[in-house]
Amino acid sequence: MEKLRKRVSHPAVDFLMVFLQGRIEKARSEETDRGTSAVEWVIISAVVVAIVGVVAAVINQALKGGAEKVGDCIEGASASGTC
Repeated sequence: MEKLRKRVSHPAVDFLMVFLQGRIEKARSEETDRGTSAVEWVIISAVVVAIVGVVAAVINQALKGGAEKVGDCIEGASASGTC
């Protein structure tokens, strides 16, 4: 790469060469912790989705029970009475 850098003296090409060398060095020296972090976020997201699903099921059951009670009350109500 040094030979190529000496032949080409345009500032944009020099910048590109230095930039690419830096990126290559960073990629070679970087640890693989990013994958671990992504897996942790997937697990956390799955737990949150499961919790939301359980809460939604509980609320749905409560609403169905309340709706049935209101429906029964309306069917058995008389003009002068209350539930």
